[in-house]
Amino acid sequence: MKCKICGSETVLIFRTMIRRKYETSILRCSECGYVFPENVHWLAEAYTSAINESDTGLLDRNRTFSNQLSTLLYFCFKENDAFLDYAGGYGVFTRLMRDIGFNFYYYDPYCENIFAKGFDRKENTMGKFDLLTSFETFEHFENPLEELQKMFGLAGTIVFSTVTIPEPVPSPDNWWYYGFQHGQHISFYTETTFLKMAELLHCRFYKYHGLFLFTKSNISYSKISLLSLLSRFRFSIFVRILKKSLTISDHKMLLNRHKE
Repeated sequence: MKCKICGSETVLIFRTMIRRKYETSILRCSECGYVFPENVHWLAEAYTSAINESDTGLLDRNRTFSNQLSTLLYFCFKENDAFLDYAGGYGVFTRLMRDIGFNFYYYDPYCENIFAKGFDRKENTMGKFDLLTSFETFEHFENPLEELQKMFGLAGTIVFSTVTIPEPVPSPDNWWYYGFQHGQHISFYTETTFLKMAELLHCRFYKYHGLFLFTKSNISYSKISLLSLLSRFRFSIFVRILKKSLTISDHKMLLNRHKE
C-alpha cells in the first residue's frame, strides 16, 4: 500500500488489535515516516462518543494551549482579526480565548458546543479567518492532506497539536498515544511527515512551544522562535493584562440577541 501523504512505498511494522477485536496491519512510509492502519473500518463504532472517555487531559490541555497561543496572536495578528477553533469539541478553547480578548469562533459538526454557545460557525456560512487552531485532531484524520487543504480554505495559518511518533517506532503496548483500545487515532506523524506535507501544500512548517504550525502567511522562522521563547517565560500573563476580555461584552450581546 502506498503512503497517503507522499505516495511512497510502505512497510509492515506490526499487527495489532484495534478496539480489542479487529486485527489490523500497521504500516509505515519508508520515506516520510507516516504511520497508519492498513484498512480502517471501525470509525462509526469508535465515535459513538465524539470524545473518548480516556481523554483525561482535555481541560488541562486547553488551558495550557490558551496560554501558549496568546503570545503568538498578540504579536503576529491585528486587534480585530478573527480566529477559528476547528473541531472545537465542547467549546472550551473558544471560550478561554474570548475570555482573554481574542475574537475566536467555534466549529465542530460532531460534538456539542457547551461553553461557546453563540459563537458557532456552520460549514455553509463559515467565511475566512486569519488563523485556525486544531488541537488533538491530526491523529484522527483518515486522509490528512485532504483535511489540511480544507483548513487552508478557511485560514492561511494553522496551529495544531499532536504527539509525534518516537524513533524507533514503539511496539503496540509501549506507546500510550496509539489509542488502539478506542480506535480513534489512525494517523501518526514524524516531523519529516510534516515537512513533506508543507512541501506538497506549498506552505511552511514551524514548531512553536510544544505546538506545530503550517502557514502560507508572511511569518518568519526567527519571529516564531522568539515568540516561542517568550511563551516559555509565560508572557501570556502580560497579554491578559494588555488585552480586553470579551467575557462581559459577549454576555451583553447574547442577552440582547435573546431579546430580539
